Amino acid sequence: MFAAKGEGLPPPYEVEAYAYRRPLFHGPFRRVSLKKTLSTLCILSLVSCVCFMAGRASRSTVATSDAYAASAIREFEASLGRCATRNHVPPVESPDSRTRNPRWNQARGQKETIALRNVSLFDGETYSPTPVDIVFSEGLVLSVSVASAAQSILKSGVEYNLNGRFVTPGLVDMHSHHLAMAWPGSEALNDVNEMNPLYGPLTPFLRVIESLKAYDPATRVIASGGITSSLIIPGSANIIGGEGTVVKNIVRSGETGEYVVEEMLLEHGIPSQDRHRYMKFACGENPKRVYGHTRMGNAYVLRHHLTRAKELMDKQDSWCNIAAQLQTNAARGQFVEQKGGYPEQLELESTIALIRGQVAMNNHCYEPEDLETMLGVMREFGIRVRAFHHAIEAWQVPEMIKAYGGNITIATFAEASLYKYEAYHPSLYAGAILDAHGLPVAYKSDHAEESTNAKYVMSQAAAGHAFHLPAEKALQAVTSIPAAALDLSHRIGYVRAGYDADIVVWDAHPLSIGATPQQVFIDGVATLDSKMVQSSTGSSMETATTPDTTLDAPVMRVRQAITTANDFCALAKRHGQSFIVHGIRKSFLDNHPHHVGSISTAGTENMTLVIDNGQVACLDSREACHDVIMAAGNENATQLTLQNGHLLPGLTAVTDSLGIKEIFMAEETGNGVSETENVKDPTSIDYAKYGLYLDGKAFSRARLGGVTRAITPPEAPAGLVQGVSAAIRTSGTKSILDGGVIMDEVGLHVRLDQSSRDVGSISMAIKTLRAILSDNHGKGNESAFGLVADGHLPLIISVESSAHTQQIISLKKDYQDVYIVINDGHGAPIVAEELAAAGIPVILSATRPGPTSWDRRDVFVGPPLTRSPASVLSEAGVEFAISVAAEIPVGDSRIHDLALEASWAAKYAGLNEREAIQLVSKKVEDILRLKPSKDVVLWENNPLQWGASVVLSFEETEGGELEVGACWPDENVE
Repeated sequence: MFAAKGEGLPPPYEVEAYAYRRPLFHGPFRRVSLKKTLSTLCILSLVSCVCFMAGRASRSTVATSDAYAASAIREFEASLGRCATRNHVPPVESPDSRTRNPRWNQARGQKETIALRNVSLFDGETYSPTPVDIVFSEGLVLSVSVASAAQSILKSGVEYNLNGRFVTPGLVDMHSHHLAMAWPGSEALNDVNEMNPLYGPLTPFLRVIESLKAYDPATRVIASGGITSSLIIPGSANIIGGEGTVVKNIVRSGETGEYVVEEMLLEHGIPSQDRHRYMKFACGENPKRVYGHTRMGNAYVLRHHLTRAKELMDKQDSWCNIAAQLQTNAARGQFVEQKGGYPEQLELESTIALIRGQVAMNNHCYEPEDLETMLGVMREFGIRVRAFHHAIEAWQVPEMIKAYGGNITIATFAEASLYKYEAYHPSLYAGAILDAHGLPVAYKSDHAEESTNAKYVMSQAAAGHAFHLPAEKALQAVTSIPAAALDLSHRIGYVRAGYDADIVVWDAHPLSIGATPQQVFIDGVATLDSKMVQSSTGSSMETATTPDTTLDAPVMRVRQAITTANDFCALAKRHGQSFIVHGIRKSFLDNHPHHVGSISTAGTENMTLVIDNGQVACLDSREACHDVIMAAGNENATQLTLQNGHLLPGLTAVTDSLGIKEIFMAEETGNGVSETENVKDPTSIDYAKYGLYLDGKAFSRARLGGVTRAITPPEAPAGLVQGVSAAIRTSGTKSILDGGVIMDEVGLHVRLDQSSRDVGSISMAIKTLRAILSDNHGKGNESAFGLVADGHLPLIISVESSAHTQQIISLKKDYQDVYIVINDGHGAPIVAEELAAAGIPVILSATRPGPTSWDRRDVFVGPPLTRSPASVLSEAGVEFAISVAAEIPVGDSRIHDLALEASWAAKYAGLNEREAIQLVSKKVEDILRLKPSKDVVLWENNPLQWGASVVLSFEETEGGELEVGACWPDENVE
């Protein structure tokens, strides 16, 4: 350590004094003999030579010394410059003073002024009370003003009348990995996590910018969802993963039109020293899993590293304090000679900048204990935590987080959870809870996988709002709040004068189901092809008509008071209970007598439902049901009046692991994976019916979404044959012994994808599947293989590639008796007409796909870039149903969104509400040959829109009666 300021200064620099040399000869010249003269001359020559060499050496020594001194001074001056900038932070420019967008260029920037007129604007903070006009030029918003009645408001430029269409700022995603992990996914393109043992779990010296690929096709897909800016950060394998950077999601935007990473940076055009920096941390399970440390080991490793950085930082400050007092070159040169230049180490530079507050700390962290540990360690070193990412369990400790100070942003998922232990205590109300405690909430993508496709960040805001986060806060959560967390709220996150012209025009209220951009402006440049938008959505910004705000208005889920719900449900669950429910606006029941069908058939908007003696006794107007009401309306009848009641059949979900595995990434919570050496051996087939557990947190979410039945296969092995699925109840009230299993054997599940290479190759897997069918056809074999070969048991094939889907069609032609069902369906739209001709139905989980793998590279990514997969299948006449994708990090955690996923698919497939509901009920039954369900689910509000709540679900008993399976279900977070 250096001494404190003013103490122990080094002595003044002193030039070494050379000794005075006496002349070689003294006295008068004397005559000598020739011999002596020659001898003397030799001596003189030698002496002269020696003197010459000595003089030369002397001059050289002086020159070297001078050069060294000059070099020392130069090093001192350079180091002093480092001192001057060691605490430099980027200046904050006021939007009011901004006159240019530094990213704009003449060649590819916004060419002409644009006016969006008559806009319904959410400006990043609040809704505008009246329609407005927005004018922007050269990538900068010039004005936002009350809509003018004038025919034109520009002297030159382009004007669009949006007729009240909704407009928001460009969305800001503060946690993404695209560009660093390009699509289609491949190990060769995955540069997100540095897990080289040479570096270990601490890699703050890495910079994600050096992993980015400016050609990543995901960028265009993401932008089409309205996400204009993204923080790209390293992955979460390491305790410190490295520095991230913010990009604009527009490619080839520079003057040359080439794939240049620098030109994608949001702060392109700003000097490097004035750019913002972001550090990615991670705690909990990820670094534990990769490096084998305990949590306390992780904390020690981190603390040790920060201590090293702090010690070096103190040396830097001490060096600078001493250097500032040196006034002469001599003193400065000697100081450098003795102490060296500004002390620094490349591996610690980023960490020191973090401690100094020059780098924003963003921490991947989930559980309360990890949040607390990270807050404690950061407090020790004076580091401000800017955001906790993922933070699925932060809702349990909002006051602890708030007490730390610093306005920490919680950048989280709205719904994705349950996939590992640290995501096993979520709350769908987390956004509302955190906001109520005064913590900023942001929704983000974690983009890389299909289930975290950043294109759909806005749908997370909609989900957050559905679970009680106020609408304006939900929209702030994907605009101004993440912008503020990135210290960029002077440029992005708002549509106001002086901000970058990142603007999204929506086809509906942005918090409504299936809301899709009609145009996305980035730096004022329109990024969507209007013809494709028109083709895929049926409208465009140029053809905008007034939106139906009644249908599009978002609603929040009705959350019954616990005490009231408990009292009501205690009565409702009594055996033999009768029910009289008023206020039903729509019914979509098909499998019950005494029902009158949809509202248009009933001719009334206020129906009454009577359930008596375990049956639907009446569903009609109150007057038409009078006699039945009188018969059932005794003192013990449960009566209920709804405001906007909807009556649906129970929904049927095709799941990944419901009832087989509780936590998606925790093997010990599941039944396990069967292994066999001979895939053609029928005795090696696994059966889900033998490994079921009929309750859990995903079951709670199923009840929340009106899902009364589920199809679940055995846990998927990395192989061709997965096993035989079972149909189960989701109410949690039934066991395996009393009706919890509806159907023991639904279908034989196989996989034709990269995981089926256990037999050597995909081609060998197809050959093996053909051999299984050939070997068992017509043999009267009662094994699963025999039943499939003879058409008695569906063959459910999970397939992604369109080429492999063609192989299935070919297989069907050769084995006509086999009843084939395609599950997944990524490649199905490519060969939709062929599937329809072959009579092969599809259980479509790829409703909103992305080209995440090589097999998925040709998927339809959906509006506004392509037609939706469901629309293509529907138009071709393919029989299809809908399931919710079950991929990391989703698993079955979004099972409660089944009706919403059907609604999303129906929006652009031209299907009405009844047809949408059939996609997740009757169509599933028909395709999988299930017994038609008589389950009935009563909802408050429309389940095809965000915010609907299940009030009661009635499940059919083995005796054919209806009994309450769920009453005011809510998420079980215990």
